[in-house]
Amino acid sequence: MKSAVETLSPTRAKLTVEVPFEELKPSLDAAYQKIAKQINVPGFRRGKVPPQIIDRQVGRGVVLDEAVNDVLPKAYVEALTENNLTPLAQPDIEVTKFEDNEGLEFTAEVDVKPEIALPDYEGLSAQVEDAAVSDEDIDTQVDALRERFATLIDVERPAADGDFVVIDLVATKDGEVVEGAEIAGFSYKVGSGGMIEGLDEALVGAGVDEEKTFTTQLVAGDLVGEDVDVKVKVTQVQEQELPELDDEFAQEASEFDTLAELREDVRERLVRGKRLEQAAAARDAVLEALLEKVEVPLPETMVTEELNARRASFEQQLQMSNIPLEKYLEDEGQTQEEFEAELERRVRDAVAAQFLLDEIADAEEMGVEQAELTQHMIRRAQQSGQDPQEFVNHMFEHNHVPDLVQEIRRGKALQLIVEGATVTDASGNAVELKNLRGDGSIGEPEAPEAEATEAPAEESTEESTEA
Repeated sequence: MKSAVETLSPTRAKLTVEVPFEELKPSLDAAYQKIAKQINVPGFRRGKVPPQIIDRQVGRGVVLDEAVNDVLPKAYVEALTENNLTPLAQPDIEVTKFEDNEGLEFTAEVDVKPEIALPDYEGLSAQVEDAAVSDEDIDTQVDALRERFATLIDVERPAADGDFVVIDLVATKDGEVVEGAEIAGFSYKVGSGGMIEGLDEALVGAGVDEEKTFTTQLVAGDLVGEDVDVKVKVTQVQEQELPELDDEFAQEASEFDTLAELREDVRERLVRGKRLEQAAAARDAVLEALLEKVEVPLPETMVTEELNARRASFEQQLQMSNIPLEKYLEDEGQTQEEFEAELERRVRDAVAAQFLLDEIADAEEMGVEQAELTQHMIRRAQQSGQDPQEFVNHMFEHNHVPDLVQEIRRGKALQLIVEGATVTDASGNAVELKNLRGDGSIGEPEAPEAEATEAPAEESTEESTEA
């Protein structure tokens, strides 16, 4: 078999493959055997029909087609290997020449993994925001805890922002009640904005047994985006009474004896959370700094597929949250064009990062242990709310394990880059990443192994890493 490759673009190649007729004979014999088991010919047992009889019964062309269908995938994979190409999608294959007793020729156009000249990825620099926790942050958390222990007291006054009200609500369209848009005895916090637009404005100033009517648009159901009339009646107004903020509250709401101890615990938890947020920002910033150092050619078909997948996923999330896209864009202060441009930029960066991290993982000869794969699959299952065993079975049954292995290798590559980078916060302080634990605490640096301590002075850093 002979093959040649033509580079159509940095991410697309055209293979031209020639298969001599002699190399087709094993597939041709297999085709005869397969067809012999499928036909009945008087005087011959099933599976024992001679080739010449099969040629007369079903036609030589059918046998040749069967042989070509068998040899094409094998020849294509062999041609990829010969030319060191990594395909990214299914190929467009065209048989350009094939006649009986002559060779087979075909072409295959396919998106391929681009060649990347790796930049120096050691010692990158990046900056992130400070991970500061203010007294106001602590107050917010403590107030939220107080609300969990608050009591509701009936009041004889109109509802105000922050009050809890019990309401009856019904939405109608042309005088007909909208299906699924009628509730009674529902408790709602005024100003929370958790239901339909216009409700909070209608409730402020409304007293017990008072009815208000307003027009709005539903965000779910068959009438999404259409005007409906909503009538809401207040049946109860309640004021939230918060407990006193003192040591007694701390003892009731936590395991601490004093309010000071409670606030210090809140501070520590917030600091840990901020560290984790800062670490995520640091990973993004370091990866962005790396991407700026290299030009990664991107296959447009891959970008388009990923763009469509992310757009569909985002739209599904909006539907589940009952938020129209127009409302989301308005809240974010974005136009449709700005949203699409930002989405495409993120997709292109993500695809480029995949290729780049794959190259670094290869260069560093990073492997994946079985324990790492198992832990990764369990974590993925938990994130998606699936049973871990069912998730693992699905991954193996549908041959998704290689994709998971590649995810782990990319994560290792990124971790290597980040730990070797210099990351500072906005105040100029070094950000600790190497010893950061999963709960946001800072662990002790790992003690160097004895072998590393005893290593000869002339041993290079690269050799130590490879060891």
